[in-house]
Amino acid sequence: MATRGVNQLWKLRIRYCEHGGSSDAVRNYLQQSPHLLNFAKENPHITIIVKPRNGHHPYLQGEYVTGQSKQICVKNTTDKRIRVVMDMLRNTSGRKIVRLGGLAVRGDCASIQGVWTPMLTLGESSFNINIVGEGQA
Repeated sequence: MATRGVNQLWKLRIRYCEHGGSSDAVRNYLQQSPHLLNFAKENPHITIIVKPRNGHHPYLQGEYVTGQSKQICVKNTTDKRIRVVMDMLRNTSGRKIVRLGGLAVRGDCASIQGVWTPMLTLGESSFNINIVGEGQA
């Protein structure tokens, strides 16, 4: 993702185990899939580092211009999920998610209408309404 024309992801690390079963998909992705080469050609501003890390689960880590980093575990996954995670890391800004707007709106009085539930089906049933005049109370 570019913020004001500056791409935010500048380094992508792919860490995996050379022997572990949880890294099978990552090893197959690196050996057989042309997606990594295409990804590198389409994004020349991103430094891609592929390093084995024996004895640990695989993960993808994105480092951003802002100094933030995101690490996503890809153990026991598919090559499609690896592509999705790589695209997600490329398309995010690296900033922490900040809640906007402050607290939720709260009233002084409790609701006189009650709590809504999905089982409330007033539209399907009929009911009678009687209008009471001033002298008939």
